[in-house]
Amino acid sequence: MTENNNLVTSTQSIIKEALHKLGFKEVGVFKPLENAAGQDRLVYVFISAADFSLLVNLDQRLAKDQKYLEAGKAYIEAGYSNPPFKRLETIWMKAFEGMPKSALPKLSAEKNKRIYELRSYEAATEQLSANKIAMFNNGEIDIFKKLNFNAVFYGQVIAGSTMPNLMYLTAFENMEDRNIHWKDFGPLYKPMQDLPQYQNNVSKSIKVLLYPTAYSDI
Repeated sequence: MTENNNLVTSTQSIIKEALHKLGFKEVGVFKPLENAAGQDRLVYVFISAADFSLLVNLDQRLAKDQKYLEAGKAYIEAGYSNPPFKRLETIWMKAFEGMPKSALPKLSAEKNKRIYELRSYEAATEQLSANKIAMFNNGEIDIFKKLNFNAVFYGQVIAGSTMPNLMYLTAFENMEDRNIHWKDFGPLYKPMQDLPQYQNNVSKSIKVLLYPTAYSDI
């Protein structure tokens, strides 16, 4: 979501409460650590469900929540001349076999000190993207676990604007902790990275450093 005014921020806790009522226990709400001058202000919202229909029918279910409709009226009924956002983008993901459910990070730092890292790995073809996912399932996830990267999810994007790609989210106590983790990752990952069956399976890598908002559950 690209924020256009402060209405998004003031309404997010209302939306989160409504999602809780619908059975979404953990709602992650994040913002980029840095926004370059002139860059859109982004908000990342993460929810997960075991039943795909819960997500497909989300709008209809929210429309039946009178408390949400009342509390979020300013956002829902915002006029065309002052919209709360520029654009919305929805990305659907399917969890990897190596981590079939999302998880809460086990961190001790206060929420405002934490760093989250969202990565997207694009591939030249669908087959090469599947190869990279196999790489995760066959050992890369194990390395992340061994080093306590506190992954929230690993997902194959099944609907999005940069397919074929995968995305994953890791969590750290702070920036120093994040840097140490990635420094330790390299030597363990190198032998797998050099295997001939896993070559050229990432054509573009994008990373975004995030911080959790005060009302994020994750």
